[in-house]
Amino acid sequence: MTDQNSGPPALYLIAGLGNPGRRYQANRHNIGFLALDRLAAMGGLSFSKSKEEALVCQGELAGRKVLLAKPQTYMNLAGRSVASLARYFAIPYEATLIVLDDMDLPLGRLRLKPSGSSGGHRGLQSILERTGTLEIPRLRIGIGRPPGRQAPASFVLENFGPGAQPVLMETLERAEACIRAYLDSGIQAAMTEFNRDAG
Repeated sequence: MTDQNSGPPALYLIAGLGNPGRRYQANRHNIGFLALDRLAAMGGLSFSKSKEEALVCQGELAGRKVLLAKPQTYMNLAGRSVASLARYFAIPYEATLIVLDDMDLPLGRLRLKPSGSSGGHRGLQSILERTGTLEIPRLRIGIGRPPGRQAPASFVLENFGPGAQPVLMETLERAEACIRAYLDSGIQAAMTEFNRDAG
């Protein structure tokens, strides 16, 4: 752990989870990628480089130096890339924020936590296994449950429907604001502000 009196980390790692390739680009499972794309675009950054099996970009957001990453290993192996990036750039795990989808939250809801289990999410599970710690902050973005008897595995690999687009755009805006608050004010302040119902 870092010394709480030493100030903020020199560099934060923010990793969005998803599957690479155009086929998966707009899937519910890729909302972590979508959130990182918005974060980068609004910060004037672009994913033009590759490092440790991830598309990456570096810059400054909310007054903090950040490394944004979209692992290209496919979801189930995301830990390989995230752990390598944290090690290469000497970023402490408590300064590594994972952005991912969550079926147990309705679309529009966010849940920021400093640590915990994977909750059954294979991408996050891979990261926890590779890093050997549960003490990794994560921002879960709700995508809702599959309707009827549809299998969760097929639901997450479908695109958001046209009717969900307005809520999706609003959710991505709130996710960006949450990440900026996390960087600017710390995780506790961001949790207080964003771990509640939208609107």
